Amino acid sequence: MRIVVSEFISLDGVVQAPGGPDEDTDGGFAHGGWSHPFFDPEAVGGAFDDALAKADALLFGRRTWQTMAAAWPERAGDPFADRMNAIPKHVVSRTLDESALTWENTTLIAGDEAVARIRELHGTDGGDLLVMGSPTLVRTLLHEGLVDELRLMVMPVILGGGKTIFPGDGALRTLELVSTVTSAAGVHVCTYRPVDKG
Repeated sequence: MRIVVSEFISLDGVVQAPGGPDEDTDGGFAHGGWSHPFFDPEAVGGAFDDALAKADALLFGRRTWQTMAAAWPERAGDPFADRMNAIPKHVVSRTLDESALTWENTTLIAGDEAVARIRELHGTDGGDLLVMGSPTLVRTLLHEGLVDELRLMVMPVILGGGKTIFPGDGALRTLELVSTVTSAAGVHVCTYRPVDKG
């Protein structure tokens, strides 16, 4: 499976709490919901529809999974929500146990086994393994060279700090811009793939 990361991201690289004010206030983050003024159904919504249509499973960190699990089951009846609820999901966590997996079709990946287990999934046949949000997990995946594609919805806003998906390990990682679309609100929907070093 290809591992595809899809993120709302600010010009200064922040991905924290794009969806709502109380989504993630870690570190005193006060701009929750910052993506809303820039969302449009065609460019941004279309990018999410396309990513989900090509996915055979979803992969989340604990916090993003909990946020999604609290929202999507209540939206049943909408085609996108129905797909989100039906598709297999994996959540990486050191603290959740099986009894907490209330969102349909969710499998727990223990945090201390995450990299090995995700490598196994990466090596299987099938469509995409799609990651949304989950900045800590995405940093690990990028560090381990496990991301096949980054789909970044770069929004014309500077947030001045917050969580990022990019590793701070000093390593150089070259990417190829595969496609880009610009929305009327100034969002650049950019698809990047790692350049093969071989």
